[in-house]
Amino acid sequence: MSALDELTQAVSTVAAAARGGIVRIDGGWRGASGVVISDGAILTNAHNIHGDSVTIAFSDGRTAEGTVAGVDADSDLAVVTADTSGATAIAWAPDGAAAIGASVFAAAATGEDVRVTWGLVSSVSRAFRGPRGRRIRGSVEHTAPMAPGSSGSALLDAQGRLVGLNTNRVGGGFYLAIPTDSALRARVDALANGQSPVRPRLGIGIAPTWAARRMRRAVGLPERDGLLVREVESESPAERAGIGVGDLIVAAAGKPVASSDDLYDALASATDSKSLQLTIVRGADERNVDVGFADAA
Repeated sequence: MSALDELTQAVSTVAAAARGGIVRIDGGWRGASGVVISDGAILTNAHNIHGDSVTIAFSDGRTAEGTVAGVDADSDLAVVTADTSGATAIAWAPDGAAAIGASVFAAAATGEDVRVTWGLVSSVSRAFRGPRGRRIRGSVEHTAPMAPGSSGSALLDAQGRLVGLNTNRVGGGFYLAIPTDSALRARVDALANGQSPVRPRLGIGIAPTWAARRMRRAVGLPERDGLLVREVESESPAERAGIGVGDLIVAAAGKPVASSDDLYDALASATDSKSLQLTIVRGADERNVDVGFADAA
């Protein structure tokens, strides 16, 4: 069999699997895709979810109301439960199936059918920022073209098995997918059971280090590396700790903070703690504050 024949056969296999297991999710401004992963459960991206329910459109023309079972916004994952009668869950590929150089196929719902495109895995260690700004590491980069509105679609191997959840467009013909390995499957199972993770959050908006240095220089203050607080949510852990707009966060848990990733890493380390100590500079004064998470959502 020639390489072209093998590719044609793979596309046929993938299209057959996708027609039974890829759905359209309506609810956002341009719609998205989802993947039927088990009876009654659909996996998609968290950024595709706007509210507690969505409308699911199946390839046979049927629609159903879906209920959001669990959301992990920091990892850009969500599971929706719905009546998936007539649909076929897509099988999970074994870990490592999306190796560099492997052929992969992006399968997205178009509203009337599925769109299947072919590409190659170009990297397995890319990172991108989730809806809340946290860095999601270990993503699969590939070259299977996807049209706008294809987030939440499936990345499949030549046997039609799920190797990733498409989520981000890099540019230049490259796309990112969250690998559907065994570690992710455990998290997805928890979401399907209504167990949305609760992580510590400060409730602030921040400006990067370069902006903080420029603003301090503009008002005659010494330059410092850190993150400038530009917004504080009402009733947030940060507000309760006394952090205000204009404060400069220079350390977290005793470690210097030079980027937002440093702060997110400190928050991740505080998952099992009830508080996180931050060092802030207000004007020329430096002090430590303890941010409590006991009541944080």
